[in-house]
Amino acid sequence: MIGDRSWKIVSLGPLATLLVVFTMLPVLQILWMVFHELEWSDGQAVTTFGGLGNIRKFIADLFYWPGLWNTIYFAFFAVVIQFIIGLSLALAVAGMKGWVRVVAIFVMLLPVVTPPIVIGAVWNLLYNADFGAINLFLSSVGLPKQNWISSPDTALWAVIIVDVWHWTPFVFLLLLTGREGLPEEVYEAAELDTQNRWQILRHITLPLMMPVIIATLILRMILSFKVFDEIYLLTSGGPGTATEVVSLSIQRAYFGQDDVGLGSVMSLFTLSVVAGLALATLWFQRYMIGRSGT
Repeated sequence: MIGDRSWKIVSLGPLATLLVVFTMLPVLQILWMVFHELEWSDGQAVTTFGGLGNIRKFIADLFYWPGLWNTIYFAFFAVVIQFIIGLSLALAVAGMKGWVRVVAIFVMLLPVVTPPIVIGAVWNLLYNADFGAINLFLSSVGLPKQNWISSPDTALWAVIIVDVWHWTPFVFLLLLTGREGLPEEVYEAAELDTQNRWQILRHITLPLMMPVIIATLILRMILSFKVFDEIYLLTSGGPGTATEVVSLSIQRAYFGQDDVGLGSVMSLFTLSVVAGLALATLWFQRYMIGRSGT
């Protein structure tokens, strides 16, 4: 008979192996490439030790640092707006019954299942400065047309709006699942205590949903830092560096400049930033749980 400890080791062995192979080894490979240069000789990849050269190129890069600020700005506002709208929709749909609920969920989930290439094409048409539907509407009400994705003042927010439209249904679905997993007995007791809806939301719903909320925020934050398709299809990082993000900088280093060392430094630094933000979010969760006394 296998003991409990041995059984746990055996059962977790395959998962641990996959984690090492598909997570740790790539990270170690990136870390190794940070201090090496990759060149091609007679069709063969040759690596040479480059010291701190890649780090110096990274510090002096003209695209990554504006892209990092844009990414943080993009992730913060996109996730906050998605959370507010997603939570509001989840609370509204949680009270629905019958076919109205089914139709509402179906309609809300359409954007998240739309292919990115379709999203880019549709929103390019909507944002078109000459015949886009948005500018046609502005003209019909007497307002001036805007260069939504070709002006540095509006390009980043134009992309944020697309991301909110695309990913709010995902946030809505996670929060709806979390809301419907709460025990109804708690709400019945709260109604007997004559608490109004705001008090129930503040003192019951949000504290009980906090684990789901934090998990949703972390997941969306990570995905927002990986944003690529929407920006590449709409603006390609322009105009200038107005919509440059770290994913575009990394893609440019790896495939545009064929500089694996620089791309590795960018990737490792970005991974560190995302990990730090995730840890900060988890700390905030523990802080809120400590304050609520749960």
